[in-house]
Amino acid sequence: MKNYLIIVSLLITFISCGEKTNSNTESSQLVTSSEGLQEAIKNAQPGDEIVLQNGTYKNVEIQLIGEGTEDNPITLRAETPGEVFIEGESSLEMSGNYLEVSGLYFRNGHSPKTNVIAFRTSEKEVANHSKVTNCVILDFNNLERDQDNLWVQFYGKHNELSNCYIAGKTNGGPTVRVDLKGNQSIRNYHKIINNHFGPRPRKGGARGETIQLGSSFTSMSPSNTLIANNFFEECNGEVEIISSKTNFNIIKNNVFYKSEGSVVTRHGNYVTVDGNYFIGDGVNDQYGGIRIINTGHWVINNLFYKIKGKNFRSPIAIMNGIPKSPLNRYNQVTDVVVAYNTFVDSDSPWQFGVGTNIAQADVLPKSEIRSARPLRTEVVNNVIYNSEGDKNPIIEHDKADGVTFASNVIDNNGVEVKNSHGLITKDLTLTDIGTNLSVPTSGFGDVEIYKGYDFETITSDLLNNSREKSNQIGAILNAANINLNLLDKTKYGADWYSNEVEAKDPNTHTVTNSEELIAKLQEAESGDVLELNDGVYKISKSLIVNKPVTIQSKANAEILYSGAANTPAIELHPYGKLTLKGIKLKGTGSQQAFASLQKNMSNHFGLDVIDSEISNFNYALKVYKQSFSEEITFKNSSISNCENGIELSEETNDRGDYNTEYLTIDNCQFTNVKQNVIDYYRGGYDESTIGGNLLVTNSTFTNCGANEKNRMLLNHRGIVNVNINNNTFKNNKVQFVSILWGAKNNIESNNTLVNSGKIKTEENLVMKLMY
Repeated sequence: MKNYLIIVSLLITFISCGEKTNSNTESSQLVTSSEGLQEAIKNAQPGDEIVLQNGTYKNVEIQLIGEGTEDNPITLRAETPGEVFIEGESSLEMSGNYLEVSGLYFRNGHSPKTNVIAFRTSEKEVANHSKVTNCVILDFNNLERDQDNLWVQFYGKHNELSNCYIAGKTNGGPTVRVDLKGNQSIRNYHKIINNHFGPRPRKGGARGETIQLGSSFTSMSPSNTLIANNFFEECNGEVEIISSKTNFNIIKNNVFYKSEGSVVTRHGNYVTVDGNYFIGDGVNDQYGGIRIINTGHWVINNLFYKIKGKNFRSPIAIMNGIPKSPLNRYNQVTDVVVAYNTFVDSDSPWQFGVGTNIAQADVLPKSEIRSARPLRTEVVNNVIYNSEGDKNPIIEHDKADGVTFASNVIDNNGVEVKNSHGLITKDLTLTDIGTNLSVPTSGFGDVEIYKGYDFETITSDLLNNSREKSNQIGAILNAANINLNLLDKTKYGADWYSNEVEAKDPNTHTVTNSEELIAKLQEAESGDVLELNDGVYKISKSLIVNKPVTIQSKANAEILYSGAANTPAIELHPYGKLTLKGIKLKGTGSQQAFASLQKNMSNHFGLDVIDSEISNFNYALKVYKQSFSEEITFKNSSISNCENGIELSEETNDRGDYNTEYLTIDNCQFTNVKQNVIDYYRGGYDESTIGGNLLVTNSTFTNCGANEKNRMLLNHRGIVNVNINNNTFKNNKVQFVSILWGAKNNIESNNTLVNSGKIKTEENLVMKLMY
């Protein structure tokens, strides 16, 4: 039997298939197998428990259906939290009232349905007043990146996801979504609280949110969802960490730690973003804050600490809208309040008119032009502190003439502020409030507080101190005796799980012959190093890399691959991250040096080629559709006598997807590479995929491109961030070395071109609309 369908039908009498537990209630029943559960559960009453015996349950589709009460919910729980493993093709659905699931660990598999966990069992049978708590979902990905699904999907009303750890989603689709389709799911008052949303790797395209509240087409509906007291750690899936697309949601007291994205009021209105911490490292310019679209939002009492994000990811990004916008695009910002926030060492924290694209009117239809500036928006009672002065704390991509600025203070370390909009300059000092956080909490008590309409409803500060009797600007009223420990992960998520991994020193394995290379690569543990003695290592089958590993030469090692045509010398599997260092890798002309799997790349790979020589292959690197690497680097290396070079161009769906986030070519030599020297593609106008990063620097390209059909040496169409500098192009039979996208961050400098065509900048590329 391929799948065990577990119907937890709790409307009929419970038939035992196991023994009683030592629970305090006589209605607890220990279930010892998936088959037994399928046959045994019938008719549980309010207050009953189903206890899954510790162990592994594979290929199970659990449906928890029942009618509990507020005081006596029906519970499905692990015998020991964290010791019940749900694996293979498995899922959990629930419907009815007052149901609770706890202690389950989803791993080593994926859902056969559109959800891993769903608060419904059919389109009309939803759950209400139900809870999933103290569970873990880790790397439970579909086999292909384009097989979108959701890990937790809310339906019904008054449901809760709490104290869970959820991490590692690589395929498309938000990690968690609140669905409002149907009257049974609006005004839902769901709670997403006290969870630890662990790392979500960069997806390389849209559809990578951590939480999505509704959709474009339910954006006029009230949701009233609460997202509170969660820890978001390295949630890097895409530019939106939380995408609010409904009305009257509250996002409160969360910590966003080193997460490459923002909280975004994408559609819908009247969202309150109150008392959150946005913590960066002062270096990474992808860590974001809050991006504002639509009407009536209140952004109050938030702390932005060392956030360096730009444009869409800036600490506060207020967008231009589209006049008479359709539901799925950008409505004008109106009647928004940004008040009582504190910004510490965060670059250009206030940006207005973000996303304006008037300059692209030649290639976009009128219905796509974002020209509607914010109206009736108040930016007041905020504090900015810069230990290094920022000449442009306020950036106007378009005029901020519909914005009121009042009672805002800045300490800019003596640097004059351009375009200040009335910023009041003060000398402030920082106070340590714990967790490596220091903020100004005094020195501006004499600044008159701007009192706007309904401001009396802002009754407390970031730390829940009362503003009613003693108030001042900024997020924090008083720092006396504050010792926050925001990064203590034990405060969030499942109480039995930790994502802390003890660092271990890598083992170095000495390799002397081909047989040892194959065997020790298979035996190596994550992070280990294979060091090859001098000599030639002949292999006829692909070397499989399915973990982080380094293959390096002790001095002068050569790997000679004689495998079949169109097979790779080194095959990169999910989780396979290879560093190749000091190796000569040679083929016989018809194979690939490196390649991803052609299918089932359920997780990312990685590749660093350093101080190495790649020659005599059909492809130096072939990355297939739905494969993704966060970083690919070639440094101090050569690629020669290959038909094709580095190809990352199979994501042709024009939905904004691409095969790597960062492609770096540094101090390399490309010689006699006939086509696709560098082919790196991203298609479609999509603001959620403001990525693709290509750096080509200090490199030499000689006699390349002879068979290139489009007569372009470096193909990077649609990639947003391109930097080509300090390179030499000599005797390449092409018309163009590169065509840069002027409207994006495409630049070139200090390149030498000899008999190699030219580098051209085209301001507005015509690309396929995604909407």
